[in-house]
Amino acid sequence: MRDDGARFPVDAILPGLLRALADGTRLVLEAPPGAGKTTRVPPALLDADWLGGRKVLLLEPRRIAARAAAEFMAAQGGSRVGGLVGYRIRFENRVSAATRIEVVTEGILTRLIQDDPELGGVGAILFDEFHERHLHGDLGAALALDVQANLRPDLRLVIMSATLDGERVARWFDAPRLASEGRSHPVRVVHPPARSGEAWPDRGWPFGVRRAIETALTDGEGDVLVFLPGKREIERVHAALAGIGDAVDVVALHGDLALAEQHAALSAAAPGRRRVVLATNVAESSLTLPGVRAVVDLGLAREPRFDPNSGFTRLDTSVVSQASADQRAGRAGRLGPGHAYRLWPQSRRLEAERRPEITQVELSQLALELAAWGSDALRWLDPPPAGALAQARELLRRLGALDADGRLAQVGRRMLALGATPRLAAAVLRADAAQAALACDVVALVEARNPLRGDAGRNDDFRVRVAALQAWRAREQARVRDAGADPKALAAIAQAADAWRRRCGDPRAGSGSGRDAVASATAIGDVLVHAFPDRIARQDPGNPRRYTLANGRGARLADDSALYGEPWLVVVDLRQEDRDSLVHAAAPFDPALLERDFADRLVRERSVTWNRDTRAVDAFELRRFDAIVLERRGVPARPEDAVPALLGAVRELGLAALPWSDHARELRLRVNALRSWCPELGLPDFSDAALLASLDEWLAPYLAGKRRLDALQAAELSEALASRIDFAQRRALDEQAPVALRVPSGMERRISYADGAAPVLAVKLQELFGLADTPRIGGGRVPLTLHLLSPGGKPVQVTQDLRSFWERTYPEVKKELKGRYPKHPWPDDPWTAAPTHRAKPRGT
Repeated sequence: MRDDGARFPVDAILPGLLRALADGTRLVLEAPPGAGKTTRVPPALLDADWLGGRKVLLLEPRRIAARAAAEFMAAQGGSRVGGLVGYRIRFENRVSAATRIEVVTEGILTRLIQDDPELGGVGAILFDEFHERHLHGDLGAALALDVQANLRPDLRLVIMSATLDGERVARWFDAPRLASEGRSHPVRVVHPPARSGEAWPDRGWPFGVRRAIETALTDGEGDVLVFLPGKREIERVHAALAGIGDAVDVVALHGDLALAEQHAALSAAAPGRRRVVLATNVAESSLTLPGVRAVVDLGLAREPRFDPNSGFTRLDTSVVSQASADQRAGRAGRLGPGHAYRLWPQSRRLEAERRPEITQVELSQLALELAAWGSDALRWLDPPPAGALAQARELLRRLGALDADGRLAQVGRRMLALGATPRLAAAVLRADAAQAALACDVVALVEARNPLRGDAGRNDDFRVRVAALQAWRAREQARVRDAGADPKALAAIAQAADAWRRRCGDPRAGSGSGRDAVASATAIGDVLVHAFPDRIARQDPGNPRRYTLANGRGARLADDSALYGEPWLVVVDLRQEDRDSLVHAAAPFDPALLERDFADRLVRERSVTWNRDTRAVDAFELRRFDAIVLERRGVPARPEDAVPALLGAVRELGLAALPWSDHARELRLRVNALRSWCPELGLPDFSDAALLASLDEWLAPYLAGKRRLDALQAAELSEALASRIDFAQRRALDEQAPVALRVPSGMERRISYADGAAPVLAVKLQELFGLADTPRIGGGRVPLTLHLLSPGGKPVQVTQDLRSFWERTYPEVKKELKGRYPKHPWPDDPWTAAPTHRAKPRGT
């Protein structure tokens, strides 16, 4: 490959890189932005002996970067894209038989490996910008490692990144590390103070960005690169920059731009002019933006987040990592000393690295790929969360992509061939010939950001978006304006829809044939229902704004919803809230499709529930679609059904709902007390938690034949509790934690037990004459707490030391009470006096 003579910092380590790959098959390359790793490493490998004339695949996470890298390398070699250097991205293929360096995006790489696991004709795969940790990047690397380990030991694999934990990655990759110097000048980082109301997310934040841009233009030379989280924020800042300067051009850079607009954004400023480039995080790495000497960074990015409670993945605006912030700032130092203006408090602490997508997105695509691969026993840098993966597999079963045993079904194979996410692929594949074109429009709209703007953007009827797209196709500009739609957004969506149509073999793709007929009011929902069977929603009979989703969750319509009154909806988008989520986009569908296309999800079953109002068991025969009850009919409760419902009621209401007698309560207290004193006896745990956890063992047999909780008698409950203690334990209980104790007077006095307290014996002190020491229970380990009573039954003393009472306290008690109770004995020597529970005989 011809070299144009330009030098890059990475050139200095290319000989070492070639030696490392000649001696081994894996390498981790760390090179800062501007080092040239993306465009210099692939050409350097072409003449390596081990490559043997085969291809080098360069994985680029983003389409803009993939095109730009291929075009730059082709220009370096004096050729055009599609010759020696080509690229393949979604809906676009610029390769030929002569192509030896092929730049691909992440989903394309996964398809290449799945379609040809031996990767015939491929000698090396380079994973560029691996620090971005996209789901398909992690999957591609894991699959490539599996291929190398089992099929292609000669395959070379290189991880390349500007900012990553190189040591951790090298341990996982089992590879040496190689580092390149960057080409960077000092960058002065500034945190300009925000004016009131001009800091994110205050309303005036675009004007805070404008002030930082004005400072950058005034304080330095060259162009200004502004990092914003998404297209919507780019548009707001673009509007706020009106009149910023006659010699300043404001351009946007994001993934939705047309190819010509992307080229314009990546081009140098015209002589005598300066540019302000408003970009998403696509400009963080790989792309070369000429002329940039200052960076303004809002410190935010739009990243996917999966909520396992709702089953939805959405793009959330989140704070960038420290690695991303450093990489963004480095863009200002490629040509000379630069400035980075960070629009967040200097005291804010950022996370060190970006979180991998595999840990925070919906995983149905990954689960489908793993099913096709035949194993998920791969070497992951970060493994997929087990819960999210299980949920994804359940969705695939709903979509028909996996069979009941989790194996790839024929529908799943067709989904993979289509190269789309499972939900959207299901919608396209299930559409009949009459629906095919409409299905392509619908899935393109689902993938894209809502093209409706302003108040129109809050319309929750998804059909309005389809109507706007079809009006744009028919060149009915008035209808587009009336719908409140963005023509540029519709143009991009129409382009994506045409690509879907080409993929599905529709001859009308790209013909601009105008509006396709929508057969009925439910036609659009009838397409969407195959993509979102878990989001099928039925209106609640008692509340027309509330719906029950097939996944069991609730949803509600906004007060001004355009969908009010629809009995059935399929929900495309909603906002998660504490109770019922708010529907953002949905469409009505024909419920007859449930019988036709989802018969396996329709079930008939008996349901037995506890009725709190009647305190009885109710039984029903139900017909339901997943969690949505379609029919309910009351039937008599069978005895075998009633017991689980009654046990569930006890778990819900607590043990207090049972008819406890004093005897049963006392038994629990005695058992728990002796259990703590003498654990070697192996007594069962009678605490609330333990009894609730073992209801099936001890209570269930005594509920047999009952349909009401209050049918259980107190005697039955006592018997149920006692059944947990065997004969030996009962004897030990009676001996060591007795109900009563025979005192010296010959009478039996009850012992009181309480949780966590010493047992109490209340007895008149005259009944204990002659007893020197405090009685003990629990095998002699536990002294009773004596409540010594006067002849009138009133407490005189509380003690666990009877001997001390006789010696020290009794004389004072005798002096005080003898006159009050003269008919009762008050001997001077209680040690030898006869104990009694009676008064002195008459005449003594």
